[in-house]
Amino acid sequence: MTGIEMGLVAFAVLLVLLAIRIPIGVAMLLVGIGGYVVIRDWTPLLFYLKNNTFSQFSSYSLSIIPLFLLMGQFATKAGLSRALFQAAAAFLGHRRGGVAMASVGACAGFGAICGSSLATAATMAQVALPEMRRLNYSGALSTGSLAAGGTLGILIPPSVILVIYAILTEQNIAKMFVAAFIPGILAAIGYMVAIAIYVRVKPGAGPAADRTGWAERWQAVLGVWPVLLIFALVIGGIYAGWFTPTEGAAVGAFGTGILAVTKGGMRWRGFVECLKGTAEATAMIFLIVLGAAMFNSFLALTQLPQLAATAIGESGWPPYMVLAVMLLAYLILGCVMDSLSMILLTIPIFFPVVMALDFGLSPEETAIWFGIIALIVVEVGLITPPVGMNVFIINSMARTVPMLESFKGVLPFLATDIVRVVILIAFPVITLGLVRLLY
Repeated sequence: MTGIEMGLVAFAVLLVLLAIRIPIGVAMLLVGIGGYVVIRDWTPLLFYLKNNTFSQFSSYSLSIIPLFLLMGQFATKAGLSRALFQAAAAFLGHRRGGVAMASVGACAGFGAICGSSLATAATMAQVALPEMRRLNYSGALSTGSLAAGGTLGILIPPSVILVIYAILTEQNIAKMFVAAFIPGILAAIGYMVAIAIYVRVKPGAGPAADRTGWAERWQAVLGVWPVLLIFALVIGGIYAGWFTPTEGAAVGAFGTGILAVTKGGMRWRGFVECLKGTAEATAMIFLIVLGAAMFNSFLALTQLPQLAATAIGESGWPPYMVLAVMLLAYLILGCVMDSLSMILLTIPIFFPVVMALDFGLSPEETAIWFGIIALIVVEVGLITPPVGMNVFIINSMARTVPMLESFKGVLPFLATDIVRVVILIAFPVITLGLVRLLY
């Protein structure tokens, strides 16, 4: 059996394991170990596991992940999600669909201190769903806007997935954060536009709330100043070169921890819960990272990534056609696995192919641009029928809304995502403009 045939068989076995609900990290680890043994035998495998596992998880760069996760845990305890929603609702709630727009804006703000899509969606749903129920919002609009807004958690910096991509492809984490900023803002604006159009087509879907006075608005703004301060300190400090991304994550975790104690009333029990939640999430991510490393080492032995890159480079296919096929693969994979798993599984295969193509950009710019595009399409997979992780989470919290209604509700947001992806592909300067300006 040739290397390519072994690689394709391994992918088929991996999909079967996922279909029978084996955790993605375990599935990749098992398939990788099995393939490695077939090619190299047991003794080289044991040497690889001993050396690679230590070198990978002793990496300084990976320490940023638990710190950002801890920052998100503290932010939840501090009640920052409620403060963000109240501030956005104070300015937008009096418009038709305004509370749904406010939930999207609050998701963008919370994503700036959380870095996780699923956590952003679940946290904001606890705050926004009761208010939308009170105002008789339709189930489709309320759940659809929250599911879509939650995806901003992995795009608005800081983002755990962006960190993983930067580590995998050996890119500058700070530059990845800079590149994601404008696409993230465009996503939030696009979702708000989708809501505005939706409530004009279906006027009863998003009734307007009472207008809030300016005194209450300014009071609500004062409630979110800690979020703005932490975001400015962490992201601004990284961009200004005051500290590294890992040091910035530590500063952010410390700041949100202080807020959780002073503003959210967190005590020892809550602190232990935050540490436990961070440890569980970190262990899950690191298990997936370990499984992906084992699986990708096996693929490297088969030479599948290199042969694929060479074959596509010699095929004469237009670069944008190859890119379109990759993005379509992300949409399909998004129906069966989470965003982190998709990135870890596909980047070692797709990245060499992309770097072998000519998009008229430098190698570093190509890597950054492709990373943002891939992340956006992965984000779209989180709300794509029939299996969108964000939609399932929001729907489980809105028990009176049928699942079909929730999936109908995300369709307008999917349309804006498609338009955004096309624009970002056609005009790479939108993604790379800030990077070129600051670096």
